[in-house]
Formats: sequence, C-alpha cells, structure tokens
Amino acid sequence: MAAARYDVEKGGRNNGDGKPSPPPPGHLYPQRDGEREWVPWLVPLVVAVNIVLFAVAMYVNNCPAHAASSRRGGAGSCVARGFLHRFSFQPLSENPLLGPSSATLQKLGALVWDKVVREHQGWRLVTCIWLHAGVAHLLANMISLVLIGLRLEQQFGYVRVGIIYLVSGVGGSVLSSLFIRNNISVGASGALFGLLGAMLSELFTNWTIYANKVMHSFPPRS
Repeated sequence: MAAARYDVEKGGRNNGDGKPSPPPPGHLYPQRDGEREWVPWLVPLVVAVNIVLFAVAMYVNNCPAHAASSRRGGAGSCVARGFLHRFSFQPLSENPLLGPSSATLQKLGALVWDKVVREHQGWRLVTCIWLHAGVAHLLANMISLVLIGLRLEQQFGYVRVGIIYLVSGVGGSVLSSLFIRNNISVGASGALFGLLGAMLSELFTNWTIYANKVMHSFPPRS
C-alpha cells in the first residue's frame, strides 16, 4: 500500500497514487482518505480586496471636489452626493456604471495601451484586474467569483485557484491591450473566465463521478 501524503493546501492526507477515493453516496465533493473539509478563504479575501480597492478609488476620485468645474462644463452633478459625500459617483453621463472617472482609474493602475506599450508600464497588466469601473461592474464580477471560486477552492485548494486566477487575469489583460487601444480597461473578467474554464474542465473530466452521485442521490424505488 502506498504511503499517505500530507496535502498542504487542504490539511489532510491522500493516497500516494494521487487518485481520489470514490465519494460516498450523496457527497458533493470527493474527499480523500484522512482529508478534512476545506473551508475556502482565498476567494473571500479576493472579494474583500476588490471591494476595499473600489472604496479607495471612490475616495481618490472625490467627485464633489470637481463638481463646480463639471457644472461649468455642462456636465451633470455627482450621483448620491448628499448621502455619500466624497464617495459619490461620477455623473451618469460620464460613468453609467456608478463609479469613478476614467482619470481616477488610470491614476490607480487601469490598463492603458499607450502606457503599457510606449511607456513600458507593464505593471498595469496586473493592477487593472483589481479595479472596477462601477458598482454594477463590481457586483457582477464578485457574485460570479463567489459562485465559481468558492466551489473550486473547496475542492482543489487555494494554491491552484490562486494561480489560475492570476495567470488568467494577466492573460486577459494582455488580450485587452492587443484589441483595446483607445479606451482604458479594468476588471477581473479574464480571471473569472479562467476559473470558469477550470470548473468546466473539472466537470468534464469527472463526469462519471457526478453521474454516479446523481444516481446515489436519487436511488431507484422498489
């Protein structure tokens, strides 16, 4: 019998052959022998970081400070200024997603083709995936991340999920820099598509396991 091996990511032991033990009837995630249930923490941390950075972006944006000049230019007033004050959103005519200005996003590290290619600011390929254009953009990405990422982290651990998230996010930034040259780009859409691809790959690879699980969950009646 192969010696048991400690799984650093998931805090348990698995067989030396790397093959998971068959899941018990009705169990959602296959667990290895001696493995404790994994409680995800990386995905909630990523969600919290994205929310905090959006709040920082709104603080730096400070729409009311530019309200007077905006009105002189014929633009609308800040959205929810009386309630949010410094954190109020840019006029809907400028940003319909309820967020900061493009200048603020660019200052904080948004992806700009000229600055990446001509000014060699390659770090923007990483920083842009932590920024969001508005509340609607942030909510859509974070809800998707929770629905996809928690399941993957619970099953595969934080190292694999973290690598997929970062590599896919940077890959998406590279593609955006190739096709988007006249506008800025922000968001974690590339990273989310990477996690979605990983989830679909796992689903197709372990299709028979999921099929057996359904049969166990709904046993035939005599």
